[in-house]
Amino acid sequence: MAQLNNLFSQFKTSLYRNYGENPGKMLVHTGVLGWILSSLAQVSAVVFNDKISPEQKSFLIPQEFADAAINILSFYVVTSSFKRLASKLVSTGKLTTKPIRDFLQKTGLSVKNKKYIGNINFNIERDLPNFQDIKSEYRPFKNGVDVVASVLGSILSCNIITPLARNQYASKKQKQAIARMEAAKPKIVNPKGISIEDYQKLSAMKYAGSLKI
Repeated sequence: MAQLNNLFSQFKTSLYRNYGENPGKMLVHTGVLGWILSSLAQVSAVVFNDKISPEQKSFLIPQEFADAAINILSFYVVTSSFKRLASKLVSTGKLTTKPIRDFLQKTGLSVKNKKYIGNINFNIERDLPNFQDIKSEYRPFKNGVDVVASVLGSILSCNIITPLARNQYASKKQKQAIARMEAAKPKIVNPKGISIEDYQKLSAMKYAGSLKI
């Protein structure tokens, strides 16, 4: 029991160390984990469904894996990109609050000073020697912006980008499947038409035996 409590304590410490001051990152990672579990459930439903024939499974299982890849990659790329952009805007001072802006001005970093404020290489946490004086105002604001950006990114990914990407992929695969089915169909060759001369010859052969002289 003591060992179990120790493992749980280590787990909590690890969670706090990685996500305690970065809730936006936690939203991205938990969202990806949710998509992975959902995709595994979808694939398992196809694999263990006895009502689906092996031929259908051979097509549906790769389709489900492809959908899973699109879902997961779209969510991670879009959501994490939104979060990184929002985080960069805050860390460079481009997006800020009045207390933070006033603090920057007191340190001689006016919002009009493009060498620092808004510069991609500038970081408030890293480059301000007296950052601790504004930390209590800066960190909650940055975390809040990260969370909002992550939520907006996930909404955009799940409701717009992912469905469009899945539909495009499904349409392409459907066209390929139809083309394969058409290619697999046996070709029907129309019989050669009978000319009048051939018809007369066949008729003569058919009734020649029944003619009486």
